[in-house]
Amino acid sequence: MEAQRKSAEHFLDLIKQSRRGKFKIYLGMCAGVGKTYRMLQESHNLLRNGIDVQIAYIETHDREDTIKMLAGLPLLPRKQIYYKGNELDDLDVDLVLQKHPEVVVVDELAHTNVPGSKNEKRWQDVMEILDAGINVISAVNIQHLEGLQAEVGDMLSVPVYERIPDRVIQSADEVLFVDISVEDLLSRLKEGKIYKKEKIETALRNFFQSEQLLLLRELALKEVAVHAIKKHEKEKPSDSKHKIEKFMVCIGTDEKKAKNLIRRTCRLASYYQAEWYVLYIQTPKESVNKIALDKQRYLINNFKLATELGGQVIQVQGKDVPENIVDQVLRMRITTLCIGRPYWPFLRILWAMGMFRRLMKKLEKIQVDLIILS
Repeated sequence: MEAQRKSAEHFLDLIKQSRRGKFKIYLGMCAGVGKTYRMLQESHNLLRNGIDVQIAYIETHDREDTIKMLAGLPLLPRKQIYYKGNELDDLDVDLVLQKHPEVVVVDELAHTNVPGSKNEKRWQDVMEILDAGINVISAVNIQHLEGLQAEVGDMLSVPVYERIPDRVIQSADEVLFVDISVEDLLSRLKEGKIYKKEKIETALRNFFQSEQLLLLRELALKEVAVHAIKKHEKEKPSDSKHKIEKFMVCIGTDEKKAKNLIRRTCRLASYYQAEWYVLYIQTPKESVNKIALDKQRYLINNFKLATELGGQVIQVQGKDVPENIVDQVLRMRITTLCIGRPYWPFLRILWAMGMFRRLMKKLEKIQVDLIILS
């Protein structure tokens, strides 16, 4: 019966995939590289070839060249939303679904919608449009990937508030990197082709620093390369003998460090197209009636982050932490276990009580790779 159920679910997934629209993303290292311009160029080309393409949302940032490219393209009206006494406009998802064009262009994939909108985030709007069988062309910058925040969060001079789960990029049928050298990008900025003159000096002092831009360009190139490799692997005939990879990361109640562990494990698992899990072992000292409220809130937030990134959360209660870790590794058939360095609070306890050494000893008896994340 279980085999029949799984077979039926797999067939249903295949049907849904065949009905789903195609998803194309233009990826850039930052604002001003030409993502929106390229999307509009493609829209003109599609229109010339008889494809029903509609511009559902585009952000020109008052750039002359981009505004000119809008001429002759069919624009869908935006939805008017009143918020705190102001009239704001945003993507009208219901109108897109009603019109049901062959292709729709939706800019600013990482955008947070106006409160009161159908969905909280624009990427959620895009997923709904794709599920309706409409093809979508969109754009995003590399720093908006949630899984990369552990790498770029402390390096960027400007915090990144709007983010998308890595699985959004992974779900794309095509990811194109809009490339430009850092030197050319800075020249465009100084010429006033990205921001107005009064904003140029501020941009140069903050986000548009050569070192930051080089880092972002490198990350974007890697992301596109990994996406291409995954696509190739997916299209290859499946090998039943291929080892199924499963990752598990152990976290404690430290908010920031647990977040970084979750993000880095998500990235690692995504490279192997693997399932991944977040394990939290609740010891008697962290029982519901003993744990501090702020620690409870941190845990809830981190569980939510893991779920949004595509991971599965496992919570268990127990005194013997190493024993519980090994038990879950065996139970879930984990191939790679990820833990933080022992100087982090959760692992410092393991180390101090000899638990870390006991964990190492227990792991020696089973086939599992161990990664200690910095």
